[in-house]
Amino acid sequence: MKTVAVIGSGSWGTALAVQLEKAGNRVILWSFKKEEAESIIANNENIEFLPGVKLSPDIEVTYKDEDVSGADMFVFSTPSKFTRNMAQRFKDRVKDGAIIVSVAKGFEEESLLMLSQVIKEVIPQCRVGALSGPSHAEEVGKGMATAVVAAAEDISVAEEIRDTFMTSMFRIYTTTDLIGVEMGGAMKNLIALAAGIADGLGYGDNAKAALMTRGMVEISRLGVAMGAKKETFSGLSGIGDLIVTCTSVHSRNRHAGVLLGRGKSLEEALEEVHMVVEGVINAGAAYALSKKYKVSMPITDEINEVLHNGKDVKQAVYDLMTRDKVFENEGQA
Repeated sequence: MKTVAVIGSGSWGTALAVQLEKAGNRVILWSFKKEEAESIIANNENIEFLPGVKLSPDIEVTYKDEDVSGADMFVFSTPSKFTRNMAQRFKDRVKDGAIIVSVAKGFEEESLLMLSQVIKEVIPQCRVGALSGPSHAEEVGKGMATAVVAAAEDISVAEEIRDTFMTSMFRIYTTTDLIGVEMGGAMKNLIALAAGIADGLGYGDNAKAALMTRGMVEISRLGVAMGAKKETFSGLSGIGDLIVTCTSVHSRNRHAGVLLGRGKSLEEALEEVHMVVEGVINAGAAYALSKKYKVSMPITDEINEVLHNGKDVKQAVYDLMTRDKVFENEGQA
């Protein structure tokens, strides 16, 4: 039996703890807050972030760092902006050769590194991978059929992640394209914000389909420039994750976009969503990466303007629609 420590007891961390226990592992769910850990223990449920999903009493819930020392595998499920802090916090508790699985979706804003790169930089003794794909916590927690991708540069690491998580209702594919899988997960949140804005403005299915299609062009273009494989973006961690995030009622990024489209301020939208909206956190990094790699990404540009420079959402849509005329498959989006 493998001991797996899930670092972060938000909705996704909690759902993965449930999944890992079903897969036959000893699971330790670590919470940043003592009060949250005690509430989960008392109720066998994460009432704040994953209501309606009961946890097995075999899942160990803790707020003490020492309780996760020496785990065979760590799952980092805190928001992307906390990845480096969590890596530094737990680096001395990770034994040589232990696998760390990044399941957050984003970049480190200051360095523009992928999250797996941040983890490896801080914890060089670990083996690192990522798990990504169309997988809302609400559905995974309830045991609904889901398929995702385990990625690592070393295929044996991806296969070990697969074998640790996989059950009859949680299918996992493997790949060595770690950059592509992480890029798809990080960038789709920005496109989901744009799709939500279009919904909030009442622009209909045509606009959403255009944003998703052209958004995937931007994602794959940047990913390939950074060393990813183009075919990765036609898979679960690319188009699959983009579809579910742009269309689902569970998507916090789409929800935030809808509120912006309806005239809410960014602060009001984030308060109403009540959970971390990774697309907002990572918009600046995505914009910076597009400039670093000289990749045309007009949707990303406009989302960044709306979020960080207060641009009117209707003006942003107008500017996207009236750009220079181009051939569909040429270099400019």
